[in-house]
Amino acid sequence: MTALDREKVWDEFRQAVNMTPSALEKWLETDDSKAAGWSGDGGGETVGHHSGRRIVEIKHKSQSDLTDDDYSHMRKVVGYVHRHLAQGGPKNDVEHSTWRHSLMNWGHDPLKD
Repeated sequence: MTALDREKVWDEFRQAVNMTPSALEKWLETDDSKAAGWSGDGGGETVGHHSGRRIVEIKHKSQSDLTDDDYSHMRKVVGYVHRHLAQGGPKNDVEHSTWRHSLMNWGHDPLKD
């Protein structure tokens, strides 16, 4: 990945992830967070919840300390947030919707925009 590619991913990630590390950590401790999303194996931690923990790790790093693995995950986060937002949320009660909760697991609170 070139320096230009890394800069683009960094910028897109910072726009997509609008929750602070502390807000995301707090959110990830809630039952709503743990219940939202797909676990892949029929139980255990959801993909989004795991991603949220990874996002917190990334956000605690300085840009110069990010690895190729970090950039790969950042790109995945940006893609997920953009796809999920494009689906549109529920017409009623967005605040308590699984749609919002899933996005928040990926570091984006649609009510914060």
